[in-house]
Amino acid sequence: MMATRPMVEEDQVKQPEVLNPFQIAQEQIRIAAKLINLEEGLLNILLWPERELHVHFPVRMDDGSIRVFDGFRVQHSTSRGPAKGGIRFHQNVSFDEVRALATWMTWKCSVVDIPYGGGKGGVILDPKQLSVGELERLSRRFITEIQGIVGPERDIPAPDVNTNGQIMAWMMDQYSRNRGYPVPGMITGKPLALGGSLGRNEATARGLQFCVREAAKATGMALNGSTVVVQGYGNAGNIAARLLAGDGAKVLAVSDSQGGIYSSNGFDPIKALRYKEEHGSVIGFPGTERVSNSELLEIPCDILVPAALEGQITEENADKIKAKMIAEAANGPTTPEADRILHDKGVLLLPDILANAGGVTVSYFEWAQNIQGFYWTEDEVDTRLQRIMVRSFNEVYETAQHHNVDMRTAAYVVAIRRVAEAVKLRGIG
Repeated sequence: MMATRPMVEEDQVKQPEVLNPFQIAQEQIRIAAKLINLEEGLLNILLWPERELHVHFPVRMDDGSIRVFDGFRVQHSTSRGPAKGGIRFHQNVSFDEVRALATWMTWKCSVVDIPYGGGKGGVILDPKQLSVGELERLSRRFITEIQGIVGPERDIPAPDVNTNGQIMAWMMDQYSRNRGYPVPGMITGKPLALGGSLGRNEATARGLQFCVREAAKATGMALNGSTVVVQGYGNAGNIAARLLAGDGAKVLAVSDSQGGIYSSNGFDPIKALRYKEEHGSVIGFPGTERVSNSELLEIPCDILVPAALEGQITEENADKIKAKMIAEAANGPTTPEADRILHDKGVLLLPDILANAGGVTVSYFEWAQNIQGFYWTEDEVDTRLQRIMVRSFNEVYETAQHHNVDMRTAAYVVAIRRVAEAVKLRGIG
């Protein structure tokens, strides 16, 4: 954790690239803020989260022992509405990672112009090491620990890495028990039986598909017959592979945490998912050869979809990437120095705060449906999502053309302007 706030001015001497996710998030803000001449006071507000909570909480394990876990909830901004962001369970969760993710959520909500700010949460654990009962007790205890700062008008959590609809159901139930009445709108990503939204499971990947389609139109790329590589074969990655294959793309390679598979002839992403579900990994899928996650990023293709964790594309490997387009399904997979290299190479990068904003957009739809007590069809959800993603892509693309900058910087310009305006209108003090 940084002891002092860094200077606003950029150091003139080139330093080694920093891979701390929160410092990356702050650097991305500075780059866009400098382009639009954002006043220093507003910049310093946007560089830092409004509220941070670090909790240590006990959970009784199946053998009767008590284990203490560390958890975090960070609210970066509530200038445009309640904070919004997932809760992840992972052994490498850190305070700075959660800070960065909360910051990115602010820009993600702003760039698609939904009335939320950014929040994020996490617990340090490997959920694979816990039983279902232990996981339920942990989930219930964590939401109890942070319930003072979350709620449908304050901060609305959602699933993230290693969390799902069942965990959201436990958290919603525990929060509601603590309040004494049902509060379905306090969390999103819930099962349909508890007020979840149709279309939510595919929302992140479908939003990415809509962005890729618009980018292909803008650049003259034909999706039918294009080639795709996907790093990370969780929910967003495997659905993105399936949807893009449905548009006529050929999937050349995919990977999970254990490694990747590649075939120059392409393969069926649905069959690869079934193989993973049966064997625990895509490795060994018939007709493919094994590649590492780092090698996978360098496979020649038309569209590369990073759908794993942050910090995967850096100055060390950016020049080796041969994709024509990168669509970020993961949060923060590309560092600022890698952004510069890719832009200079002519790679069109669809940044995370735009490309994977379909998830938070449909979470917003779920929250709105919960508040109204009126639910939409899946076609209505997809139609509304497409309208928002197409509009948002075009706003960012036009901004990039106007300022002659990369798409990430353009997305930040669009997002920061909206949040800065809200801060100014609300006033200071």
